[in-house]
This record gives sequence, structure tokens and C-alpha cells, in this order.
Amino acid sequence: MAARKRRRSAARKRREQRLKAGLIGGAGCLVLLVVFWQVIWPYLFGGLVLVGGALGGWWLWRTDRLVKGRDHQWWQEEALRAGHRSLTDVDTMSEGEFEDFVVDLCRRDGCTEVRRVGGSHDDGADVLGRLPDGRSLVIQCKRYSPKSRIPSREVRDLLGARVHFKADVAIFVTTTYFTGPSARTAVQNGVIAVHRDLLGLWNNGASLLSLSEVNGAGQGDRRHRVRWKETYE
Repeated sequence: MAARKRRRSAARKRREQRLKAGLIGGAGCLVLLVVFWQVIWPYLFGGLVLVGGALGGWWLWRTDRLVKGRDHQWWQEEALRAGHRSLTDVDTMSEGEFEDFVVDLCRRDGCTEVRRVGGSHDDGADVLGRLPDGRSLVIQCKRYSPKSRIPSREVRDLLGARVHFKADVAIFVTTTYFTGPSARTAVQNGVIAVHRDLLGLWNNGASLLSLSEVNGAGQGDRRHRVRWKETYE
């Protein structure tokens, strides 16, 4: 009986000792944590400020990019609606977009009944309509690379389209230039050859009818051709 009491007393003492040790250890950890926190909290706070500043800066940068991107898109759309496209913009158009572009320019200049007819069986015509004076017109549109040239056969195709559609005026509009023979074929047969330079004038506000007054001109002298080759070849 006495031995049992001694064992219980020893076990109780061990528990009390472990409890005290735990309390002392916990207090020590708490003291270390307080001291450690006093040392590191400025660095931790500074790190949080830096991270917050970086996130805020990124958000402002992203918002600025989005706003500028929307503004740029809006200005581009406004420019397209106003007809202020650059030839660089025109160079990136698809064939269909280029034909729509020509249709818009014709309507801007007072042409009526203007419509696209381009396609796999267009009989050499992409756009039909009427000039402001009532004459019917047929237009062939070719959005080619500036390195290319319009050959005579394509001008002859347009002449066939003029006969087929019984049009009064034939117009060839392209983003590049005509070869010498094709330009002569156009002028000799009354086709208005709107090459790259004249297209720029038309896009910048010159009327379609005014282009007929400089038909066959504007493809540049020898120095112009040298600069052109340096740029595109």
C-alpha cells in the first residue's frame, strides 16, 4: 500500500515537472517571438509595402495599356470611317476589304448605285456603279504588294469587263504600279489607271473624276523609281 502511494506521488511529481517545463518553454518561446517580432517587423512591413507598391504599379501599368489600346483602336476606327487610312493600312487589307475601301471612296465622291461584284466569276469586275454625272462605271481592284507590277493582260481583262457590263468608264485601282506597256494600254483605251501614288491622292481627298486629268502620270521619274526600289526591293 505504501509502495503504491510512493509510485503515485512520484508520477504526480513527474507530471508537475513536465507541466512546469512546458509552461517555461512556452513562455520562453513567447518571449523569443516578441523579441524576434520587434526585430523583423520593420523588414516585414517594408516587404509588404514593396509588394503592394509593385502590385499597384503593375495594375496602373496594365490599366494604362488597356486604356491606350482602346483609344488607339477608337482612333483607328474613326480614321477608317473618316477615310483617313494610310497606304500602310491599305497594304494590310484583304482583297475584300480593299474592294470595300474602294466602294467607300466612290460613295464619298458622290457615286451612286455602287456595289461589289467581285468573286470567282466576276467577269473582270470588282465594283459597279455610277459616277455623279450619271455615267456607269466598272472597277477592277488589285491589292498587290508594292513590289509587284500590273501586267497588260489584267488591263485587257478590264477592257473586256467594260464591254461585258456596257460601262461608260473603266477604272483600274491598285496598291502598286503598272508596267510601261500596261500603263500605255490603259491610257490609249481610256482606262483610268489609279496606281499607288494616285490612290494616295484619292484617299487624301482628291475626287475620283480629278484623277482622270492625270491619268498615265505620277509613276515617278528615274530618281523616284530608284528610291522605290531601295524601299521595296
